[in-house]
Amino acid sequence: MTFSRRLLGRAGEDLATATLKRQGYKILERNYTTPLGEIDLIAQHQGTLVFVEIKTRQTQTFGTAQEAVNSRKQARLYRLAEYYLKQRRLSSRPMRFDVVAISIQGPDTRVEIIPHAFGG
Repeated sequence: MTFSRRLLGRAGEDLATATLKRQGYKILERNYTTPLGEIDLIAQHQGTLVFVEIKTRQTQTFGTAQEAVNSRKQARLYRLAEYYLKQRRLSSRPMRFDVVAISIQGPDTRVEIIPHAFGG
């Protein structure tokens, strides 16, 4: 099954959202847009505010989904999270960054939630 890049991203976001909900995450925001960019999901899990980056891959030609969240991407996510916290006056809330890595290869789909994926 081949997806366009946009459809693949949307399918990945839908799958990640459903998986996180089953794991007890409460979704607060989806595709939260700021002047600095977009946060895929913002959720709450066990009293912690969670900024979620979703990466969906059909092949590993450009690396795995986890590898796509490099130090540059992490720095951008920090800035986006700071913006969200400031706008919502939530700077005292505990927070973390999770990655949801989705691999779609033919009929096989694998979803991996990586809590505390980096700093924060």
